[in-house]
Amino acid sequence: MIILRTVREMQALAQARRAEGKRLALVPTMGALHEGHLALARTGRRIADHVTVSIFVNPTQFGPGEDYGRYPRTLKTDVEALRAEGLADVIFAPPVEELYPNSGDGENLTWVTVDSLGDTLCGAYRPGHFRGVTTVVSRLFNACRPDVAIFGLKDAQQFLIIRRMAEDMCTGIEIVGVETQREPDGLAMSSRNAYLSPEERAQAVVLYQAVTAAKRLIEAGEQRSQAIVETMRKTIGGAPLARLQYAEVVDEKTLQPVERLVSGQVVLVAVAVFFGTTRLIDNAFVRTP
Repeated sequence: MIILRTVREMQALAQARRAEGKRLALVPTMGALHEGHLALARTGRRIADHVTVSIFVNPTQFGPGEDYGRYPRTLKTDVEALRAEGLADVIFAPPVEELYPNSGDGENLTWVTVDSLGDTLCGAYRPGHFRGVTTVVSRLFNACRPDVAIFGLKDAQQFLIIRRMAEDMCTGIEIVGVETQREPDGLAMSSRNAYLSPEERAQAVVLYQAVTAAKRLIEAGEQRSQAIVETMRKTIGGAPLARLQYAEVVDEKTLQPVERLVSGQVVLVAVAVFFGTTRLIDNAFVRTP
């Protein structure tokens, strides 16, 4: 396993591996790796011949007042975790100026945007977030030149947006989603869980409980979106330290809210909750009976 820092080195290596006929996988991460990230890398190892894990805390997806400055940066332990299981052939860990080469001259001028899909759910509360995500992922695609890229379904909106971007831009890259990895009590694994106090951590399981309750309602035949949302809100309300940002039921394809579910429809039930200044999300895709 090697660590590369520059786009030129990464592109040269990818070209060499392609010339050998190898299938290349990319696992984009912001580091602070946990079991959820390792599950993505294991998927890459299973479906490809060569795995690159990128570790890059992307400044353009953080809004004013968000946690870019304090986001955990743990490259040494991340490298050790990947090496222990042989999960990566390359770690691509570039400095900011490699992926944003003109950032020193002022504002970044080149953006990749997927309209509409980024306007709801998290996008409604984090202006510019998904523009930052799609921009950096497109640059990682150009640097790493993968055949397949692997993302976690915990960030379901992000997954759907990146999949649409890859399709619309004719990248030829297969976008693979991996199911949310969870703690024993159901809390979705996230690097931000480390910010929680013990009491907040104990209460954070309400996100999973809310999503699970919504899923059960839908599978039992409930078609009224309002009733499903109210159940999620009530569940979150059972945690005194939780501050709900949103609880929604949206169509899988458009990510727009639905008022009434129809038979055979796939919807995404999703919640975002603050514990202090820590924002957590959870969601699930559900097919109506």
